[in-house]
Amino acid sequence: MAHPRPQTTDSPQSGKTPVTSADEAREAREAAVEAALRGLDLDAKARLLAGQDMWTLPALPEIGLKSLVMSDGPIGVRGVRWTADDPSVALPSPTALAATWDPELARRAGVLLAQEARRKGVHVLLAPTVNLHRSPLGGRHFEAYSEDPYLTGRIGTGYVRGVQSGGVGTTVKHFVANDAETDRFTVDNLVSERALRELYLAPFEAIVENAHPWGIMTAYNTVNGTTMTEHRYLVNEILRGEWGFDGFNVSDWMAARSTVGAIEGGLDVAMPGPRTVYGEALARAVRDGEAEEAKVDEAVRNVLRLAARVGILEGADPAVTDLPATVDGEALAREIARRSFVLVRNETRDEARDEARDGTPALPLKPGGTVALIGAAARDARVLGGGSATVFPARIVSPLDGLTAALPEGTLTYALGADPNEELAVADQGFELHAVCRAADGTVIGTGSAPNGQIQWMGDDLPEGVTHDRLHTVELTGTFTPRESGPHTFGVKGMGSFTLTIGGTTYYDDVQRPAKDDPFEAFFGAPVPRAQAELTAGEPVEVSLTYVVALPEDIPLKVIGFALCHQEPQRDADELIAEAVEAARAAGTAVVVVATTDRVESEGFDRTDLRLPGRQDDLVRAVAAANPNTVVVVNSGSPVELPWRDEVAAVLLTWFPGQEGGAALADVLTGAHEPGGRLPTTWGSLADAPVTRVVPEDGELPYTEGVFIGYTAWEKEGRTPSYAFGHGLGYTAWEYESIEVTGTAVTVRVRNSGGRAGREVVQVYLAPAEPGAGRPARRLAGFAAVEAAPGERAEAVVELPDRAFEIWDEGTGAWTRVKGAYEVQAGRSAADRRLTAPVEA
Repeated sequence: MAHPRPQTTDSPQSGKTPVTSADEAREAREAAVEAALRGLDLDAKARLLAGQDMWTLPALPEIGLKSLVMSDGPIGVRGVRWTADDPSVALPSPTALAATWDPELARRAGVLLAQEARRKGVHVLLAPTVNLHRSPLGGRHFEAYSEDPYLTGRIGTGYVRGVQSGGVGTTVKHFVANDAETDRFTVDNLVSERALRELYLAPFEAIVENAHPWGIMTAYNTVNGTTMTEHRYLVNEILRGEWGFDGFNVSDWMAARSTVGAIEGGLDVAMPGPRTVYGEALARAVRDGEAEEAKVDEAVRNVLRLAARVGILEGADPAVTDLPATVDGEALAREIARRSFVLVRNETRDEARDEARDGTPALPLKPGGTVALIGAAARDARVLGGGSATVFPARIVSPLDGLTAALPEGTLTYALGADPNEELAVADQGFELHAVCRAADGTVIGTGSAPNGQIQWMGDDLPEGVTHDRLHTVELTGTFTPRESGPHTFGVKGMGSFTLTIGGTTYYDDVQRPAKDDPFEAFFGAPVPRAQAELTAGEPVEVSLTYVVALPEDIPLKVIGFALCHQEPQRDADELIAEAVEAARAAGTAVVVVATTDRVESEGFDRTDLRLPGRQDDLVRAVAAANPNTVVVVNSGSPVELPWRDEVAAVLLTWFPGQEGGAALADVLTGAHEPGGRLPTTWGSLADAPVTRVVPEDGELPYTEGVFIGYTAWEKEGRTPSYAFGHGLGYTAWEYESIEVTGTAVTVRVRNSGGRAGREVVQVYLAPAEPGAGRPARRLAGFAAVEAAPGERAEAVVELPDRAFEIWDEGTGAWTRVKGAYEVQAGRSAADRRLTAPVEA
């Protein structure tokens, strides 16, 4: 499929001859890069390859180079400050974006993120994540797209094109086989060459070929005995050699371990700084004859090329001169959310109820009916995953907010039902806090805001007037106004010496130590309860958490990170469920929102099961027993078990839906828009899942399943998931009428046989007639979306890629076309294939 490319013609500048073609513009940038490189001595070159702080590379005024700024994504642009003071648009999770099966929508998301990056002075977005959902236990899967390499590559290509069309670089990550979080710094993933090529490298290869990313991020983990920041074969021979990647290669943060190993292995930039394996260490290695200056020059050349592309190298026009039109972030976030929601079940309403005697499906909601909204996540929405994907939106629309705005007054009730948050969360609702910085003698040297009770100061990102050499304590102080009466629990997230005071009483004054050896434990570790105070709703109380700053001298980066945490009074779970049951019984429809938490899905750890936390399964069953017209909204970034799925009328998966999730939910539930999503990964029980292992043994994690993950593994093992890859219902019906294969073009004709306009994702799978033991029975080969009004026909055309007929031959070390008979299968999911046609390879 052809895609528009960004305008890359250089704009004329004074004293320069206008450049008239993309090729000439590239040549001009390369000339500027070479001129800049010649102006640098060894020390300056080595310094450029080492971060000067958490997010930036140093400026080199002698060659007209400004400081390059990087920022985390992938659903927003945080900027260089990890604080709610600097809000960002928060889009739905990457699993949600992949669930749209719409590369063009991914491109539009990228355009918005480039706009956000430029607003925050960011040149490079540390995204997208294109690792695969190898095991459903991967704790960070919400940040990756899919279990399927083809779908991942298509969505990632759209995303990268969108971001870079806005003149902002991307770093496709994490290269490669970074598919779980357990022991991520040290694990050696043992992966066959064929599995690497056909699965884990495939999305990176597709994006390099079709989107030409300006950056790649190499992962923490080791692959087949070599850590990724030193992997000459995968980086130099495959990524740069075979694929022709000409961007810069940056380490994941603190991943680089060896000066010589990294420069020999093709690593251009070691982050963060200022103390890394590059800089002075790299210059010394060259002078001692341990490293070649030519390799340093090549790395510097890659960095300068990036700088030229983003417009911060004097004498070089940027790669993009005509920026895309301004995007409405809130509107796009809402559109992506509703188009990502996957309706996996939608049965006939309970005909015994007066409000629904027509026998129509449970969704969309019947106009004029009453709704009982139930669930903690309906009130306090979880809109994004934890870890480095976290941004701070200016507003969040919860399901309760969205439905309150959309439904007639008096038709909606709310009950808590069951709270999945079994531990403390950062202090947010009801807290008004700020940070006070003091020197050792108690003198106040600066203040800063802390709107969500969390301090995350990295490097020199400190409040005005504060320096590391003078800073002795940081006090989070202010008031908390409870919304419920009863015993409130307070705690601490972080490591070090803390003093916690509530209402003038000191409850904790001691040292909190880390639970495990992880440099990011202060950010991603669990909060520890330290106090319980009896409080009254609506009555403010003073709170204070003081941290004694103690930064070891040998740390590569000075980071101050801790949080005040809180949990509301915990009511009896049975009572809460009983209240929800009564609310459900009194309503025409019960909508139950269930969710995961930060301690289930986040960076830094994997999951141990796929169950919903807390008593949420009990809640759903109790509500469904009281009201057969029960709709369950599942607010999770990746699969969870749904043991009650056949007991409810409808199940809608909303992923982590971003800041406008509640508004999008109202759009879909009321029928203003149909749910547009299809599953990008298989949903099933852990007991049935064919690939589950994420915990290494003796430091090694063998990928023994080879090329069989996701739906190909489910089919190979003869197991039936809850919901198949590609599954998803809309609000209309589709008939698959004909299929025709002409050369490599597959034409599928479908008809909207339902009563309203809709969108269908036509999926095309390629199945070898004789797959043998070593090949999947079928794989996704292409897809296309069509839209049609009731009764109308539509035509989807899918081009079969050459790679669909190929396997990686480990004997010859090359892609090999497997000749013979195949069947092209078109349908609605990997398990629901409606039409077939033969084809020969």
